[in-house]
Amino acid sequence: MNKRYIGLLLQLILLASCAQQKNNALITNIQANTIQVNGKPFFIKGMNWSYSPIGTNYEYSLWQQPEEIIKTALDQDIPRLKQIGINTLRIYTGIPAKWIEYLYDHYGIYTVLNHSFGRYGVMLDTTWNPTTDYGDSLSQKVLLEETASLAQIYKNTQGLLMYLLGNENNYGLYWDGGETENIPTMKKTDQRAHHLYALFNRASLLIKTIDSTHQVAICNGDLGYLDLIATECPDIDVLGINIYRGISFGEAFQEVNKKYNKPVMFTEFGADAYNSKNKEEDQSSQAEYLLNNWKEIYQNAAGQGKSGNCIGGFTFQWSDGWWKTGQTINLDKHDSTASWSNGGYKNDFIKGQNNMNEEWFGVCAKRFNNSDGIYVVTPRAAYYILQEVHKLDPYQKDLRPEQLNMEFSKIQISEAIKKAEIYQDKTKY
Repeated sequence: MNKRYIGLLLQLILLASCAQQKNNALITNIQANTIQVNGKPFFIKGMNWSYSPIGTNYEYSLWQQPEEIIKTALDQDIPRLKQIGINTLRIYTGIPAKWIEYLYDHYGIYTVLNHSFGRYGVMLDTTWNPTTDYGDSLSQKVLLEETASLAQIYKNTQGLLMYLLGNENNYGLYWDGGETENIPTMKKTDQRAHHLYALFNRASLLIKTIDSTHQVAICNGDLGYLDLIATECPDIDVLGINIYRGISFGEAFQEVNKKYNKPVMFTEFGADAYNSKNKEEDQSSQAEYLLNNWKEIYQNAAGQGKSGNCIGGFTFQWSDGWWKTGQTINLDKHDSTASWSNGGYKNDFIKGQNNMNEEWFGVCAKRFNNSDGIYVVTPRAAYYILQEVHKLDPYQKDLRPEQLNMEFSKIQISEAIKKAEIYQDKTKY
C-alpha cells in the first residue's frame, strides 16, 4: 500500500524538536531472531495507524492540529487498539516525540517510526522533486541529513521501538505516482536499485552512530531484490516487507532465512473488506485472510518450529482511507473502484480485472466527522478476529506448535461476524 509523503520534513522536525524528551529510552537489540526490549523478547502485534478525517487526504496531519484535537483523536482510537491486543503502531515521521511518549506512558503502546526515504519525492534546493534518484549526490545528501536529524531528535524518546526506512521503495522505482498499481516486474540489473539499497545501508549506519539503542529496519515491497538486499544491506537489523499474497505468504519466511538471515517483520499485510465480484462489503473474507495471515506469522516466530525468524507484523490498516482512489478527488466518497489485481485473493478475483479496493482495508469502517473534524469507527469482523489472535503469545514457553495450532483452530469467523453485527445494530444512527 502507498501513503504519500506528507508535509515538509523541516516543519515536522521542528514540531518534534519542541517536545520535551526524557533520557530513559528503551534499549533494544536482536538476539536469536527476536527483538529484545530491555532484555526481554518482544513480539510485535502491530497496526498501521494514521488519522485522516473523511474529506481529507495525505496532506492532512493530525500533529498540526490543536492539542485538544490530537488528544481527543488518540484517546478515542488507542483504547480500542489496546482492546484487541495491539502493542505497536507504525507511524510516519511528523509525529512529535511528546505524542510517542504519550502513547507509551498512557497506553503502553510502542511506536515504529517510519521515514519514507524519498519514496514519494525529495526536496532539492527548495524544489520538490517527485521522483527520487538515489544515485544523485544531492538526493543522497538530503536523505542522509534527514535520517540523521531523525535519530538526533528521537533517540531518547520513551516508547520508540525502532526506526523504519522507506515504504516499498523498490516499487517506486517503476510506479509514476503515489497510487497503488499492479506489482511491477523488477529488472535484476537495474542500477537504480543498487543505489537505493546502498543508500539504505548508509542511512542505517548513520542512524546507529547517533542512536545505538534502537534497531533500524527497511520497508521493502515483498521480497523484490532480496539478493541485492543481502549484498548491499549488511547493516540493516530487520527486514520489513509489505506483503500481499492472499490467504498464505507461501515460502516468504524460508526465503528470507536462506538468503538474508535477518529477522523479518511484516510491515503491511491484510485484505480489503469489499468484494469486487459481488459489489458489496465482505467482512467474512477480510477476516478469513487476516486469521490465516496471522497464524503463519505466529507459526514462524522463534521457538514455534518453522523458520523461526519472524518478529511480528502490522495489520494494514486501522480504518478505511477514503482518499486512496484518486488521492485528491471525491474525498468524501467511499469509493469501491478496484485499482489493482491480485490473484492471491481468490474470493473476488476474476482474471483480467482489478479486485483490490484501496479504500476498504480498514479493520474498522469510518463514520462521517463531527463539527470538530473528529470521526468514530465501527469495528468489522476482522477487528474481533485480531482480538482473539492477539491473546496468544508465541514466546510463551508452554505454547508449543501443536497447541498454537489448536488455539488458532478455536477462533471462529462466524463469531466475529456476529460481534460486528451486534455492535453495528447498537450504534446505528
